[in-house]
Amino acid sequence: MSSSKINKTKVLMLVSRFPYPLDKGDKLRAYHQLRELNKHFDVSLVALTDHKVSDANFSKVNEICDELIILKINSWTKVFNMISCLFGSKPIQVGYFYSKTVQNKINRTITQGDFQHIYCQLIRTSEYIKNYHHIPKTIDYMDALSMGIERRIKLQVFYKKWLFKLEAKRLKKYEQYIFDYFENHTIISEQDKQLINHPERERIICTPNGIDSSFFEKINGPREFDFIFVGNMSYAPNIEAVQLIAKEILPRIPNSTLLISGSSPNSSIKKIAEQNKNIKITGWVDDIRTSYVMGKIFLAPMTIGTGMQNKLLEAMAIGTPCVTTPLANNAINAKNREEIMVGATTEELISHIKELTSDHALYSKISTNASELVRIKFSWEKSIVRLIEIIKK
Repeated sequence: MSSSKINKTKVLMLVSRFPYPLDKGDKLRAYHQLRELNKHFDVSLVALTDHKVSDANFSKVNEICDELIILKINSWTKVFNMISCLFGSKPIQVGYFYSKTVQNKINRTITQGDFQHIYCQLIRTSEYIKNYHHIPKTIDYMDALSMGIERRIKLQVFYKKWLFKLEAKRLKKYEQYIFDYFENHTIISEQDKQLINHPERERIICTPNGIDSSFFEKINGPREFDFIFVGNMSYAPNIEAVQLIAKEILPRIPNSTLLISGSSPNSSIKKIAEQNKNIKITGWVDDIRTSYVMGKIFLAPMTIGTGMQNKLLEAMAIGTPCVTTPLANNAINAKNREEIMVGATTEELISHIKELTSDHALYSKISTNASELVRIKFSWEKSIVRLIEIIKK
């Protein structure tokens, strides 16, 4: 145990998914926060899961916490809970991850653990600990889930729209309701904070995501593709962004190529690549840095979604200039035309692309400034400081 853990404050951290591999935003945030918190406290991680965790993944997480407890939720339980939620009042996002069996195990863990703080990620896990009043608790909203679902309504086929509208409405109410059960509240960005519908939302503390220091190491590689897009390719906002690139941007930039890297590409993404020889899909990549340096420009025309786009931070850190939308840049607040290129319309995005391609000085400036911005503002060590202060308080 490090000398910085002299006080040995015992912290219980609860997450809705096992935080490895780092193929989703919540898992990435949980993994790096756990690693940093464990430098200062004795952290017991309770991770929910619906599948078997490999020995390699278990070891990867076990080495950055003092205790690792995996609680499995049966898939049938999740399906039953999801159906039951339709006849209740709780959001599916909350009911889907709840199990009475798991609740009993968490109760025993808390009773036996003598914890001095409980930190739970996402409102998905809040039901398990909301009624513990003798231990200070922190809820990490991470982002405004209600707005994330609301923005996805437009993408749904007509017979699913009612469900997404219902879920968005319930999430908005639940985000307000659960606020009062916790002494402390964190969220990923100021724009998400303003989307939490609670009269005391100014009490929410912003703890942004960070970037692993390995992204600042010099990585050499051929810029084989004009554009690169990285992300979990079963996630609706990422799917929508790639569809926009393929249908509205690539056709207007003749012979341009696109590399798509990320886990779980869904059928629509695979179909796009099958129909266009200039688009390549890699699927999961062990070292995603190798993908970032294969593209001349990181293109992220995000029009839905919430939170902070770690894909942008990673691309910026590694020196790949980014072209994106105001929605994606708001949480990062990079300077347009200095550290990033921001376009609100397809025409503006295309104009930025052409300008970066033809102006080598601008390209170099964006690359250098973006990397420096991320180095200064977005490290996990810095982002975790406020959370450490909360727990110590």
